[in-house]
Amino acid sequence: MTPYSQAQWRAIDGLARRVDVDLTALDVRLTQGGEPTFVAMAGGSAPEWNYTADGSGKRRLAARLLRRLHARFAPQGLMLFGQGKWYPGEPLPRWAYGLYWRVAGAPLWREPALIADEETGPDLGMDDAESLLKSLAHKLGTSPEYVMPAFEDPWPALDLESRLPPGVDPLRGDLGDVGERTRLARLLRQGLGSIAGYCLPLRAVGRKSGVVTWKSGRWPLKRERMYLVPGDSPAGFRLPLDSLPADNDMIRTAVCVEARGGRLRVFLPPLDAPEEAFSLILALEECSRELGLPVMPEGYEPPAHDALRVLKVTPDPGVIEVNVHPAAGWDELCAITVAVYEEAEKLGLAAEKFNEDGRRAGTGGGNHITLGGATPAESPLLRRPDLLRSLITYWLNHPGLSYLFSGQYIGPTSQAPRIDEARESSLYELEIAFQELERLRAIGKIAPDQVDRLLRDLLVDVTGNTHRAEFCIDKLSSPDGPAGQLGLLELRGFEMAPDARMAAAQYLLVRAMVARFWKTPYREQPIRWGPSLHDRFLLPHYVAEDMQVVVSELGAAGYPYSFDWLEPFLEFRFPLYGKAVFEGITLELRHALEPWPVLGEAATASGTSRSVDASLDRLQVKVSALNPARHVLLCNGRRVPLRTTGSTAEQVAGVRYRARMFPSVLHPTIGVQTPLAFDVVDAVSGRSLGGCSYYSGDPGGKSYGGPPAGEAEAAARRNIRFVTHGPGSETIPLPREMRGPDGSCTLDLRLQQD
Repeated sequence: MTPYSQAQWRAIDGLARRVDVDLTALDVRLTQGGEPTFVAMAGGSAPEWNYTADGSGKRRLAARLLRRLHARFAPQGLMLFGQGKWYPGEPLPRWAYGLYWRVAGAPLWREPALIADEETGPDLGMDDAESLLKSLAHKLGTSPEYVMPAFEDPWPALDLESRLPPGVDPLRGDLGDVGERTRLARLLRQGLGSIAGYCLPLRAVGRKSGVVTWKSGRWPLKRERMYLVPGDSPAGFRLPLDSLPADNDMIRTAVCVEARGGRLRVFLPPLDAPEEAFSLILALEECSRELGLPVMPEGYEPPAHDALRVLKVTPDPGVIEVNVHPAAGWDELCAITVAVYEEAEKLGLAAEKFNEDGRRAGTGGGNHITLGGATPAESPLLRRPDLLRSLITYWLNHPGLSYLFSGQYIGPTSQAPRIDEARESSLYELEIAFQELERLRAIGKIAPDQVDRLLRDLLVDVTGNTHRAEFCIDKLSSPDGPAGQLGLLELRGFEMAPDARMAAAQYLLVRAMVARFWKTPYREQPIRWGPSLHDRFLLPHYVAEDMQVVVSELGAAGYPYSFDWLEPFLEFRFPLYGKAVFEGITLELRHALEPWPVLGEAATASGTSRSVDASLDRLQVKVSALNPARHVLLCNGRRVPLRTTGSTAEQVAGVRYRARMFPSVLHPTIGVQTPLAFDVVDAVSGRSLGGCSYYSGDPGGKSYGGPPAGEAEAAARRNIRFVTHGPGSETIPLPREMRGPDGSCTLDLRLQQD
């Protein structure tokens, strides 16, 4: 079901085109990208679709998605099956499947059929690997005699085998240790004396008549053969480079070809210039075509270049992430978004999932929005640092922007905390940083590294991590290396939207703000919300109220973004649990947001870990036509601190409670506090006029055993957990009203009443 009518989408598209006209007229030069994340529709409780990064099913689907996106975006681009980031606690670097193509000009890889498919295709061996590499050596103008075989070093393997416990078969695949023992089994199966691959030392040495020239040679080896460094990575990452002489003229890069799993894996070495990569890749394709040997390129990606576009498909805990190429305009941005969603869906990948209780949720991997320019020098955030200041301050002053599009995990220890969550003193320092930006602007142009140094230590999480921040400038203008000098701002507080047009509506909101603040910078001081930040703005009423102000101000600036376009997000983030009506009073329960705190370190078999307490939930209760002078709302016998919404007929409050129990939680002596029983009580008679009960799980106590199989089962689980009841006959004692010194509108059931 589409979230927008045709009329609504025409209006969204019309405003987006108006914004594009202004961005062009204002010479903003904005590019915009994203990082959508997907889960398998049939993933169920499988670890790879819930909390682990890698998995065989995920890897297969990622490779298929890459091929579909290759056909959609760059049929003459290169697919590279390389390595990504290596995170602490993970045995190997994560894989990263990349798609590379030129913006204009010659193809980078002409025939997609020459990129081998891991699931289908001919079964190739080491003889084919040798033939291919010798052909490549000849094609590049070097001698095939420099191609040398590579072997696994037998001594570490033999030493490991000798230390195995008695009775353990090293050839079994279930040895328990996924590291060394699995590696040993692989080596013993292929034979310690067999060739592991072939290597061609290679380096670009210049150009002749516009053609890259290459040099190769022999590597002087201390041992009779070339033995790879022990490990599980491709041979190109395990070359014995440390054993080579310290000679400035020594070639220390190489192309390697291995036959793994019946596929020829060609390792591309690191190169200095894009032209060198283009020359090597085109020569490789020619050899592949002439010999009829499909290959799977891996290794180092081509050097970054303005004329080279990149798309990556990578694993993240529980999801597949697609890092899309940036778009310069609305039409391109929409086309990219729709294409990625469509191709993912064709493979059985979804942009949302169901929690065990049946509630719809984002994938959990987020969908970060990136802002930048076609080149770092053209980035509007560096050309006009006041734009960055405007965005940061406006988000601080309008928490609805932080929480409407967020995922389930929010708060100071989340992946995208606000600056004022946990360290409010940062606002004071931020004001000084903004003051310095203004001073530097007044006396001349602000250097990119000054922007980084003024803000990088403030845009952090509670541990000082610069990447885990709502506004991440890791790739903006860091002087620490080229990877941090891309002119990019990453907005990390955006969860995956369940529909492509909803994602586009998010993008438009950000684009309209860029246009607005480019014309008129936002110079208000950051608001210090204090405890009211979480007390109010985790409730859907106050988020919606704040977003009404945001769209109203956009309209006043010339960009009439309709609040109706945000309704699908409000329903997605804050679903209705149920509604009860009795004696003219309406009682409504909705989901609200709840921060999950990180607990202290705990010892595990592999070291130490820190759990998240996800046992807490929060909901919003809204009542209409309740007379505060006569009626009292109770939850589990406690007064609910209702606050008027501005309308005399409507009041709202939050209820915070323990919804489930885990081995590690804060306050483990407080048990599960559901069902939540709500009663509207007549203060004169002391009797309930009616109410409802809400269960965090199955009312009969049945364990769900996993997420629902589909929407029908999810709806059934949701509906059964909300139950209404009529008036009561017994007198209910009314407790005194408890309201915190800050006028809190949230009842925390964990806090005991005197």
